[in-house]
Amino acid sequence: MQHIRPAIMMLLVMTLITGLFYPLAFTGVAGLIFPHQAAGSLITVDGKVIGSEVIGQQFTSAKYFHGRPSAAGSGYDAANSSGSNFAPTAKKLKDRIAADTAKLHAENPAMPVPDDLVTASASGLDPDITPAGALFQVPRIAKARNMPPEKVSALIGSHVETRLFGIFGEPHVNVLKLNLALDALSKGTPSTFAVPRASYGISPSMRYAQRGRGASSAQSGANRSNLPAG
Repeated sequence: MQHIRPAIMMLLVMTLITGLFYPLAFTGVAGLIFPHQAAGSLITVDGKVIGSEVIGQQFTSAKYFHGRPSAAGSGYDAANSSGSNFAPTAKKLKDRIAADTAKLHAENPAMPVPDDLVTASASGLDPDITPAGALFQVPRIAKARNMPPEKVSALIGSHVETRLFGIFGEPHVNVLKLNLALDALSKGTPSTFAVPRASYGISPSMRYAQRGRGASSAQSGANRSNLPAG
């Protein structure tokens, strides 16, 4: 009996410290130092939450840039993050990639198909594509929107987010931000997402370490609203 009481007290104390005080303290600090990231890096338009910077969305309309393939639920399901779990030699994976590659090649036969447009991320929620992946889609979007391809290409160039400190990560573009900028360009209004910048010294390249924390719960709720899918 003399060992049971100390053991129970230690369990209760450590539960309170690690299960209550520690999470609350770090949540409070994160909210003060990184309020945007701690709230899920949400993107709002006209006061309405339409998505998160760190959780991808599925676009199918010819008027919009498309993201990477996703095996998360029915596609970009923030509540069901997952890869396909197929081995590199799996026939289903090879067949899916071959079909996607053939479809994209028919869309733009003048350029090689970028790898990221036919390969899914491990989470299925990647919000970014490479600049090459975006430029590959320029002819389709320019035709669908009746816009000069040069304007669409210039829009991509102004939204490329570079490596952190010039070393970490790879240049990329956020698909949701780019599509919002595309709508703004069609309306003749300036994009609010041009000229990439880091908030509080945290580059967008670091969002790979932030995905799925606050954004998953925030975007899986009723407040999430996609742009037109087609």
